[in-house]
Amino acid sequence: MVKAATIATEEVDKMLVILVLCTSFLSILYLTAPSIRKFFAGGVCTTNVRIPGKVVVITGANTGIGKETARELARRGARVYIACRDVLKGESAASEIRADTKNSQVLVRKLDLSDTKSIRAFAEGFLAEEKKLHILINNAGVMMCPFSKTTDGFETHLGVNHLGHFLLTYLLLERLKESAPARVVNLSSVAHLGGKIRFHDLHGEKRYCSGFAYCHSKLANVLFTRELARRLQGTGVTAYVVHPGVVMSEIVRHSFLLCLLWRLFSPFFKSTRQGAQTSLYCALEEGLEPLSGKYFSDCKRTWVSPRARDKKTAERLWNVSCELLGIQWE
Repeated sequence: MVKAATIATEEVDKMLVILVLCTSFLSILYLTAPSIRKFFAGGVCTTNVRIPGKVVVITGANTGIGKETARELARRGARVYIACRDVLKGESAASEIRADTKNSQVLVRKLDLSDTKSIRAFAEGFLAEEKKLHILINNAGVMMCPFSKTTDGFETHLGVNHLGHFLLTYLLLERLKESAPARVVNLSSVAHLGGKIRFHDLHGEKRYCSGFAYCHSKLANVLFTRELARRLQGTGVTAYVVHPGVVMSEIVRHSFLLCLLWRLFSPFFKSTRQGAQTSLYCALEEGLEPLSGKYFSDCKRTWVSPRARDKKTAERLWNVSCELLGIQWE
């Protein structure tokens, strides 16, 4: 009996020691969080170029990285369109940006990337309103959604992250060409490394995992950008694809577990302002035209997965995307 009690006491003591050590480790980690975040903050867009009179469209710019991107481009004098699903949030963001930058040309327009009718309505309205478009930033996205489909029957990650932006770019491309030099910036992720274009099951009906569905859509972003750049050679329109880094944003809202982990480790993530730097770099940096189609992280060109460099997959995805959307894009 005494021996059993002694063993139990020893086990409790061990647990207490482990608890103290873990608490101490986490305390040190959180105390050094500012230094760690600074170390991993990544590149900064250092160009001083101003763009008064330039017209910019940013999807999902009512929050997160997109909002900070819109803020900086407005600060540099651009006429910025915040294209988002939640117009009330968009108006709130636009009001804040206008007050901060003293630029009244920050406008909000309705755009739901999960509905092709909404995308077409946005494009039609924009083209009637604006004669120029110099920068298109396809920033919006969803992450780790439970299995669901868009209004048009596309798996949500594929439909919003890839097909929605594919259609939007198609509808606005002539205006971009007319405004050349112009740029398209697509947000992807390092998660593309885990992606694969499963042509036999694009919509996840046979097998679905929300994490892999996100990875597949981010790979599609890279392949789309590379093929777009190839087809735009000689037009004056260039395209770039960006990994913003691990950023504390609302993109994880669909996963409770991920939200919990995001909150726990948020002190070590990039801020949304830091996450916007590579998007800004690709939108503003002068002399970037020879690198059209390339993948950027921390304001410099970086490596992509072998699957992201597969020209046949990129071309096939392009053709399949056109078929799904009912468009002809040469």
